[in-house]
Amino acid sequence: MTAEMSERRRLVLKLVIQEHIENSNPVASDLLVRKYGLKVSSATVRNDLSALEDLGYLTHLHTSAGRVPTDSGYRYYVENLMDRMPLTITEQRTIRHQFYQVRSEFDQWIHLAGAILARTAQNASVVTLPRSYVARFKHIELIAIQDTTILIVLVLHDGNVRQQSINVDTTFVQEELSRSADRINDVCADATVYKIEIFLYQDRSQRNSQISDFEHTVLELVIRSMRQIEEQFNQDIYSDGLMEILNQPEFVQVDRVRQVVAILQDGKELKPLISRVLLSNGVQVVIGGEHAQDEMREYSVVLSRYGISGDVAGVLGVIGPTRMAYPRTISAVGYISAVMSDLMGDIYGDQK
Repeated sequence: MTAEMSERRRLVLKLVIQEHIENSNPVASDLLVRKYGLKVSSATVRNDLSALEDLGYLTHLHTSAGRVPTDSGYRYYVENLMDRMPLTITEQRTIRHQFYQVRSEFDQWIHLAGAILARTAQNASVVTLPRSYVARFKHIELIAIQDTTILIVLVLHDGNVRQQSINVDTTFVQEELSRSADRINDVCADATVYKIEIFLYQDRSQRNSQISDFEHTVLELVIRSMRQIEEQFNQDIYSDGLMEILNQPEFVQVDRVRQVVAILQDGKELKPLISRVLLSNGVQVVIGGEHAQDEMREYSVVLSRYGISGDVAGVLGVIGPTRMAYPRTISAVGYISAVMSDLMGDIYGDQK
């Protein structure tokens, strides 16, 4: 452990975050010493708070001497400091009983999951129906139509075909386009949208790129087309808990209320996250500025895939301010996803 992040500073950071999550106020050194019985002076804790701010884990408001966590602070807390907080045995039994009461009414699972998550996490919840469609790349053809006009033909594994013509600044002969198509087909064979995005990001960051700028542009169009096809099959996101999230002090301003209502009603900011979680295992946590979309950067999202082997799966989770009760929220999302996976295993005969 580095001197900058000593055991005491880890404890101070943990206490600041827990206190801020509980009370939403900036946290000062005097409060920490008094409330938690720290065996050091307030001046020592102030030095620790200053050091944690220098490390990027805390910040302070101009109107207060106390500190509040940054997104980096929350991330460090979730990955290194957070105590597990499983649901109680009574809560687990109640939840499982509620689901098994409606086990034959598939649509009711979604509403029940949303209601339980919102109540347990005291934030908004999002749930999707299980879906069986994930777009997978098969091959692409690039055809010269005119000097600077190219036809892109995208074929997916399930037979879906998309055609799109684009105009480019450079004249390509068909032989060049065929070589470009071959390179794209090599790197994208059987890939999902998420894997193509990862390749594109990594390739751009390398000094010796595997593909050309033109091929990068083509792949961006491929990603967009595959996303559109997926969304045609998977439109609905059910949400609950609007009143719970609006009770949080972060939503006293009308603009924030409008923003979160739009996110929950429209769902377009959530769909890329949901697509990625469908390809992941375990509970996924995205905090504030880690989001790609600007509209989501004041929120944290805790999501998990539920379902069975293959692609028959849905996503459930919680959205709230970055000042979120992460231990309880993560436990609730993980437990409910496990219960719903069990139910789907009973129906389809194959667990997860």
